[in-house]
Amino acid sequence: MVGFDPKNMKKILIIAFMTLWLAPGLALAQRPDATYDKEKLESARVAFITNRLDLKPEQAEKFWPLFNKYNDERSQMMEQLSSLNRSSMNETSDAKAKEIVQQRFVLQQKMLDREKLFMDDVMKVITPVQAVKLGGVNREFTRQVYRMNQGRRHGGGQSTEK
Repeated sequence: MVGFDPKNMKKILIIAFMTLWLAPGLALAQRPDATYDKEKLESARVAFITNRLDLKPEQAEKFWPLFNKYNDERSQMMEQLSSLNRSSMNETSDAKAKEIVQQRFVLQQKMLDREKLFMDDVMKVITPVQAVKLGGVNREFTRQVYRMNQGRRHGGGQSTEK
């Protein structure tokens, strides 16, 4: 690209993140019953994680396909676990309850195995320090979105708590 300076990538990401971070708030302020736009939320997540992990452009290019694939697979497994948990709420038979417990363990082990594979793959494109920080940074983003949403629901706008 002509005129692109990699040194400005961090500034661009911060500006993009702030724009995407504030845009849903402005839209929701005008339409209180509106929900988050999934695309904007994911764009904000990308900017937030990229910035917090200080991913270089060449790292980000390889990291995001791995992360997105893992995240999709993890979401599917979490949905299966949630479905299993819902079905277990009405179970009265000991035999069926034992079967559900075993199914949970199998699914949780599958999730752990997938996370191990993801970490092995991701540490080939980002540093181990960045990989260790990833989980915390992802949770931090989720907490911030949750707090913002809670603030809006209670009429207070953005939460200032940390």
